[in-house]
Amino acid sequence: MKTLAIALAAGLLATAGAAIAADNTNGRTELASLSSSAQKTGWLQVLSGGKPVTSEKKIAAVSRAPIARELVTFTENVAPGTIVVDNSERRLYHVLGSGLAMKYAVSVGREGFIWTGSEKVTRKTEWPTWTPPADMRAREARKGKVLPVSMKGGLDNPLGSRAIYLGSTIYRIHGTNQPSSLGKAQSSGCIRMANEDVEHLYAQVTTGATVIVRD
Repeated sequence: MKTLAIALAAGLLATAGAAIAADNTNGRTELASLSSSAQKTGWLQVLSGGKPVTSEKKIAAVSRAPIARELVTFTENVAPGTIVVDNSERRLYHVLGSGLAMKYAVSVGREGFIWTGSEKVTRKTEWPTWTPPADMRAREARKGKVLPVSMKGGLDNPLGSRAIYLGSTIYRIHGTNQPSSLGKAQSSGCIRMANEDVEHLYAQVTTGATVIVRD
C-alpha cells in the first residue's frame, strides 16, 4: 500500500509539473482569470490512466468558451464596473477602469427579439432555475416543441451555471448549454455566455452595476 501511495503521489506531481511547464512555454499570462485553463487532474483520472471521466467530458462540452475572452483597451467614458453589451459585435465588455475591459463573446437576441437600453444588476444566482415565460412556451408549442413549466439548474439547463438579472425585465446575462450559439444572434433576448465566462464575470460583478445594451 505504501508503494502504491508513493507511485500515485509521484504521478500527480509529474502531471502538475507538466501542466506548469506547458503554461510557462506558452509565454502568456491571463489577467483577471479565476482559474487556470489547464485541465485539473483528480484521483479518478490518475486511476483511469489520465483519461477524463465521462462527467468531465460533458462539463467541458457545455462549459468551455469557443471564443476566448481577452483583456482589451477600452477608452470610452464609462464608469469601472459597468457592463456594455454590443449587439452588432456580439461581444460583452466588463469595464475594469484604467483604459481596460474584459471582452467576452456572447449570443444576443435574434431578429424580433433584440433590444437596447440601460438596466441595473438586481440579482445574481448560481445554477438558476429556468422558468420559460408563457408566451415562449406557446410559441415553441406551435412549432411542436413542449417546454417545461420549470426546470431546475444543471448542465442541461438553458440558463447554464450562472444568471445575472437585469432590472425588472425578463432578460438576464446567463450561461448556456449551447456554446455553439456564441458570437451569433440566436437568443430570445437574453445575453448568453459560455459557462466558464459567465462564472468569471459573475465573480466580479456586483448588484447595482449598470448594464448598457446597445446596437
